[in-house]
Amino acid sequence: MIQAIRYVAAFVVFMGWHGARVLFAALTGVRQKPGGVYDDAARQWGRGMLRWTGIRVRVEGRERLDPAIPTVYVANHASFLDIWGILAELPGTVRFVYKKGMDWIPLMGLAMRAARHIPIDRRNRSAAFAAYDEAAKVIRGGVSAVVFPEGTRSRDGRLKPFKKGPFVLAIAARAPVVPVFCENTYQLMPRGSWSPQPGTITLRIGEPIPSEGYSYEQRDQLAQAARGALLALGARE
Repeated sequence: MIQAIRYVAAFVVFMGWHGARVLFAALTGVRQKPGGVYDDAARQWGRGMLRWTGIRVRVEGRERLDPAIPTVYVANHASFLDIWGILAELPGTVRFVYKKGMDWIPLMGLAMRAARHIPIDRRNRSAAFAAYDEAAKVIRGGVSAVVFPEGTRSRDGRLKPFKKGPFVLAIAARAPVVPVFCENTYQLMPRGSWSPQPGTITLRIGEPIPSEGYSYEQRDQLAQAARGALLALGARE
């Protein structure tokens, strides 16, 4: 119970502070720039959540992370801890592709919009693909995107089948796909839990998979390559 209270309190405090920073910057016309307030707020939010709940992060393959190369990061999704770890550790300007339904969350939804994270309405196929087209332009402009190709958090920690949209995005952006396996996040905070246990999570960074040379019709092949890479990273547990 105490750990759950700490988690909820941390979420409210850090979301309130960093969300307000983002909204104030947007309202006063602060431009997006590498390392600016929009990048820093997200990174500090993730680090604050992890520190407050007693979670440490180890990164394997950090040398494969290049903030100068716009990238589509594909990660498994078994816990909210995946999000905090990725926010805290991935370098450069990184934005999440997220379900549009999250916009209703007070302050958080507004802050995500202001920081230009990328909402996708998966229930509307044509709208979703239009959003991916817009996101591809953003990536070509120097921003990296994080996607959870399973579409939602796993109920048992196992890797679920992939949606195809994230790989349409990578092909349209001509950006490399970098697999990120989040280890031990399910064990410390499974889906449905509000009480993360202190411990260490590991982000395993895989080799970049070039998307150039793939066509729209070959999106399944790119998805299979990425899923295979994530399974291989997970097998090293």
